[in-house]
Amino acid sequence: MFLRKSFPCSYLVIAVLSITAVAAQTAQPKRQPDVPYVPTTEQAVQAMLKLADVKKTDVVYDLGCGDGRIVIAAARDFGARGVGIDINPVRISEAKENARKAGVESLVRFEENDLFQADIHEASVVTIFLLTDINLKLRPKLLRELKPGTRLVSNTFDMGDWRPDREAIVGQEDPQNFLSRTLYLWLVPPRRDK
Repeated sequence: MFLRKSFPCSYLVIAVLSITAVAAQTAQPKRQPDVPYVPTTEQAVQAMLKLADVKKTDVVYDLGCGDGRIVIAAARDFGARGVGIDINPVRISEAKENARKAGVESLVRFEENDLFQADIHEASVVTIFLLTDINLKLRPKLLRELKPGTRLVSNTFDMGDWRPDREAIVGQEDPQNFLSRTLYLWLVPPRRDK
């Protein structure tokens, strides 16, 4: 009875529906992700970080970070700082919770952002698990914004005519699943003055 006298039920229902609508809107990506979410296998995570020769002094960026597993592993296993970028707010929430559980919150941060818009200039290592056509669209940004010598590691998909400096194979060959098997490493070359 007290609720009805001081705050009519209809207002309460409207308030709850409004909060629910706002929460639903904020949980949606600003636009459709460029690739579907497919987590990198734990074996490939370790192999990618090893291929990049991650050290405590590195800043590891994962573009399309999903649940945050790569930057969390970089922080947990190597003491590196990490930044995960993903357009999907649900993935960012998962990544933050996973970082909390791993006890590396002070070393990592997660940013809901479009990987084509994100500021990545401080990275010394960048990891990606995108499709080749997305890699090719991203390549000009990588070459423009990353410092020469930055290590770029891609899970499964290459960069077209930009030949990798190194490749690594993870696990046993499985014709049913080629994902998280071939890894590519590029070193960002010196910029050419025009």
